Amino acid sequence: MGKKNAWKSYDAADEAQLNQLNNDYIDFISTCKTERECANRAIEMAREAGYISLEEARIQKRPLAPGAKVYASVYGKTVMLVHLGKRPLEEGFNILGAHIDSPRLDIKQNPLYEAQGFALLDTHYYGGIKKYQWVTLPLAIHGVVVKPNGESITVNVGEDATDPVFCVTDLLIHLGADQLEKKGGKVVEGEDLDLLVGSRPFVLDKQDIKDAAEGSLEEMAATSPVKAALLSLFQDKYGFTEEDFLSAELEVVPAGRARSCGFDASMVLGYGQDDRVCAYTSLIAQLEAEDIQRTAICLLVDKEEIGSVGATGMTSLFFENTVAEIMELAGQGGDLARRRALAASDMLSSDVSAGLDPLYASAFEEKNAAHLGCGLVFNKFTGARGKSGSNDANAEYMAKIRAIMDGGAVRFQTAELGKVDQGGGGTIAYILAKYGMNVIDCGVAVLSMHAPWEVASKADIYEAKKGYIAFLQQA
Repeated sequence: MGKKNAWKSYDAADEAQLNQLNNDYIDFISTCKTERECANRAIEMAREAGYISLEEARIQKRPLAPGAKVYASVYGKTVMLVHLGKRPLEEGFNILGAHIDSPRLDIKQNPLYEAQGFALLDTHYYGGIKKYQWVTLPLAIHGVVVKPNGESITVNVGEDATDPVFCVTDLLIHLGADQLEKKGGKVVEGEDLDLLVGSRPFVLDKQDIKDAAEGSLEEMAATSPVKAALLSLFQDKYGFTEEDFLSAELEVVPAGRARSCGFDASMVLGYGQDDRVCAYTSLIAQLEAEDIQRTAICLLVDKEEIGSVGATGMTSLFFENTVAEIMELAGQGGDLARRRALAASDMLSSDVSAGLDPLYASAFEEKNAAHLGCGLVFNKFTGARGKSGSNDANAEYMAKIRAIMDGGAVRFQTAELGKVDQGGGGTIAYILAKYGMNVIDCGVAVLSMHAPWEVASKADIYEAKKGYIAFLQQA
């Protein structure tokens, strides 16, 4: 069975819709580079589309009837959107689930130090990365600093054309003989991923230093003048102190906008497409789907890249608790009804797949690999070596999915994540499958997955949105 290139099937109307979708997508991933930013924007878009807060509905004891649209947020990092359908909730939901966290560098809690006239910030990498890919790139800092009084300070430095950027340095080639003998995993090690953030010293005369109060910046300037200067800047420009790093969440990400890629502008090059390419298309499908028969749910979750742990990860009870709240407000509550609803549901675990890269074709088995430009990708199973850790969708559900995609004129393909013994990966699919619902992995193929810049096909992004809408509108 050969792969069919989706580009060959488009008319002028398709091209116009494809271009509009991808322009909006590029804007989204250019401005939403953290899970907080993605969640905030998703809520803004949901409210514009008529969604209300579940908390608001609960406090007002507002009954939820078919057609109602509500959202719930968990600590500003995970969002669940629900569009109630015409059928009883006990008959199940159509669920799209994607993650909005991506591999990055996180600033440590006690990060700032000075060495050889430079100020640096210690980082701890988040998710699976090739550490050597993160050196000598222009980097930005996004996040929040929360003060003990509850004040939250938003930080976003490195994206505006007038902003400074940051970087992790690398050893020059002239002195790199020993470094180049190391294995890829050791060329740059985790504790070497420190962010270069300054070199200008705090300038004081000798009398100022002599008269400096104990613990003041002036006293610090005697031994760490660059660090002192930065702390002064943090206080004056942003309003926080060194101690406030203790309650900060600052993420280091590639600076700059996503861009069209290729002379023909057929692809998107951008940071965080794993998994925001699926999150964005799932979100748009949820907002645009019409004539909803079975209740439609879109999950945009945090922490997938580190095992879906924590209160904002998929292994927490937020999903089940939110379903319970909605069913109660819809007058269909009860433990047994909820269990029946979850078991009767269908889900697409919307996560990216590994696109066949001609430069590394030996890692793939070609006829079972995902090809860019050939449409939405279904991974019947993921896991590693013998399907370990996999959710393996059953044949009946795969047949149902085929019928839905064919009915929606969606270009799709099936794939595995590389050769059998090469490696593997996982998604949130197995977590939802514990309820007994049908789940299959489904997403967009990307090149350079988990690299600072990833590549996706605009055609596949367009087909993903079409496929997700067709899935949500199934009866």
